Amino acid sequence: MHSTMKMPDIYIGIGSNLGDKEKNIRRAIGLIKKKCKILKISSLYETEPVGYKKQDLFLNCAIKIKARLNPRELFIFLKSIEKKLGRVNIIKNGPRIIDLDILFYDDKAVKTINLAIPHPRLHKRAFVLEPLGEICNGLVHPILKKSIKELKSGLKSKKWVRIYK
Repeated sequence: MHSTMKMPDIYIGIGSNLGDKEKNIRRAIGLIKKKCKILKISSLYETEPVGYKKQDLFLNCAIKIKARLNPRELFIFLKSIEKKLGRVNIIKNGPRIIDLDILFYDDKAVKTINLAIPHPRLHKRAFVLEPLGEICNGLVHPILKKSIKELKSGLKSKKWVRIYK
């Protein structure tokens, strides 16, 4: 890639509900930093699990980064971090040591068998929209054409989400 190429604005959702959740998130951000420039980090939010209920509360945050990785390369990089931190998928929406989701990649729409950007359920999830709203309230969803602020106000389920510590 040419150094003149504009690096995309990318938003990543991060969650953890196993072990030392805060440490897991900090370690993930530290590993992301190895290949990406971190521009903003939201506060940590404590949130109820969605889907599978018999599990511990989650800590979630959102970060804004720039990277010289295309969406597929970024996805593979994030999955490698999840694996390095010990993520094992046992139950759908079940407990996890770390969860890294690409929420937005500039205003691109990507749909492959493993990857959908923007994240297909982000507009329905308070645990994604709250931290995202903190770092980019005016950002407009490229498909739904609504800002994060508008998406937050349109949430049907206001599963509780609160600032952690």
